[in-house]
Amino acid sequence: MEQLLRVQNFTVSRDGFGAGEGQSLERPFGHADPMALMSWAVATASFPNRTAPGGSRGLDDCFTRDFGHGIGAEIMGRNKFGPQRGPWEDHQWQGWWGDEPPFHTPVFVMTHHERPSFTLSDTTFHFVGGDPATVLDRAREAAGRKDVRLGGGATVIRQFLDADLVDTLHVAVAPLELGSGTRLWESPDELRDRFHCDVVPSPSGVTHHLFWRR
Repeated sequence: MEQLLRVQNFTVSRDGFGAGEGQSLERPFGHADPMALMSWAVATASFPNRTAPGGSRGLDDCFTRDFGHGIGAEIMGRNKFGPQRGPWEDHQWQGWWGDEPPFHTPVFVMTHHERPSFTLSDTTFHFVGGDPATVLDRAREAAGRKDVRLGGGATVIRQFLDADLVDTLHVAVAPLELGSGTRLWESPDELRDRFHCDVVPSPSGVTHHLFWRR
């Protein structure tokens, strides 16, 4: 079976931004409100950090529940991992997620400043340089026969799209505008020359865009 590189549950604003400007320790999404962007997933019964019973079922829950299915490794950009820029000043920082990260696989953090790997629960973070194809080769080896998830942010996803390495994308478009930040696209139509696309509106207000390679 072919080993795929998949983008899953990546959310952008109506004007194409995956995060706002001014990321900091206190504001991982910059000036964007993460709850406004991600409310469709947070409200579902299958959201991994849910602490209370209940939650919505239906379309949004299907996507949230499928997040880890068939995934053997994740690739992410450095600024999904944390707010630091340049050389690492604090190796005590181990990501936004606490002692139980939601990935449950090896994670490859793309960075120009490598640092030692470490493990939290069942997730090992590796800090790797190199072009997208080189990083993908490492992630595929770690994933075994499973697929690799490309977790974001938007800049990293664009790098892999530009290198023609992405096989499938699921992008949820939230009904708000950010005006500036880290942009995934000007319009989803940019990808239609290389991908088939289905567009599925949800009762939550987001619109799910499903792309698969032509």
